[in-house]
Amino acid sequence: MFPADLPDVDETHLTSASGLYLSAVESEPETNKWFYSGHTSKVEIKAANIRQLQLFEDDQNPCVLLGLHPPDDPAQVVAVYLHDRWWSLDDALQTCSKSRNGLMSVESMAERVMVFLLSRLLDKPSAGEDLFRLHPRTESCKLLWRDGQALGFYSVKHKGSLCDTWSSCCYLLPVLDTLLVRRSCRRRGFGLQMVQDFCSMFPTEEFLGISSPLSASMVAVVKRFLQQHEEHRERLYEVEAPGGWTQRRNIWLNIQLGRYSIGPEEEESPTSAETRKNEPDESSQKFFPSHCLSEIHELFRFRWVEPGQSSPGGLVPGSTGSHY
Repeated sequence: MFPADLPDVDETHLTSASGLYLSAVESEPETNKWFYSGHTSKVEIKAANIRQLQLFEDDQNPCVLLGLHPPDDPAQVVAVYLHDRWWSLDDALQTCSKSRNGLMSVESMAERVMVFLLSRLLDKPSAGEDLFRLHPRTESCKLLWRDGQALGFYSVKHKGSLCDTWSSCCYLLPVLDTLLVRRSCRRRGFGLQMVQDFCSMFPTEEFLGISSPLSASMVAVVKRFLQQHEEHRERLYEVEAPGGWTQRRNIWLNIQLGRYSIGPEEEESPTSAETRKNEPDESSQKFFPSHCLSEIHELFRFRWVEPGQSSPGGLVPGSTGSHY
C-alpha cells in the first residue's frame, strides 16, 4: 500500500512524528542507513540530508513534512517521511485503490501532501515558469487520478472566500487559481479536462475567472477549450483579486486581439478545419459582450488622416501598450 491508502493522520500528528524522527536521527549521527532512489542512486539518511518542509502558507502553527535530499543539492528532494518510513516522490503519489480515478476532491491530509509534492517538489519549473506559492490548508483542490497515480491538480478560490489573511476582501466570482499536470504527462489533454471540469462546477455562475497572469501554456489550453466550447467565450475572464470589472479581462477577446504569448501546448490544438469551424465570424460581435467593448476601444484609438496620406478608410490605429 501507499500513503494514500493508509489510515489518514492529522497535521498535528504529522508534525510531531516528523520532529520525533528528526531528533532521533540527530542523536545517532552514524546510523549508516541509506535510501535507494532508483536502481543506482542512493542518499544517506542523516540529519544533514533532511529538510523540514512547510506544507501550507502563512502558518502560525507550521505543519512540517520531512524531505530527504542529496548532500550536494538540498533543493532536490528524493523522498518524504510519512507513516514512519521514507517514500520516494513517485510512490507517495500512487494508490492501490481503483476507486480513485479521474478528478476527485482533496479531502485527506495525505492528499494535501500530494498537492504539495506536485506543486513544489516533483518537477522543477521550466524556463519562464514560476514555482507555485504554498496553498492555504483549507484550499479547495481536485487531484487528477489515472492508472493509480496522481497526475496533476487544480485549485479554486470560491466566490465569497477571502482573498488573503490581512484584509476583508472576498472573491466576487469563482476563480481557477492554480493548475498543474506532471511534466511527463503533459500534451495529453489533461489540462483541457481540468478547465472543463472547473467550468462545469458552477453552472449557475454567469462569469468565471482564471488567476492572472496566465502562462503561455495555460493560454494555449484555454484557447483550445474555447475553440471547442463557444458557450464559454463570454464567460471566462483573466482576473486579479478580488475580481471586480476593472480587474477582469475577457480571455477569448484578448486571444483574438493577440495579447497573449501562446506556448507549445498549442500544438495539441484541433485541426485547421476544426479551428476554422469554431472561430467567430469576424463581421459579427456576438462573441464580444458589451462589457468587453472598452477593451476594444483601448486597443484601437483612431485619428483622421489628411488627404494624400496612405491609409485605407482614412483611419489609422494608434499605439497602445499591453502588460498581459
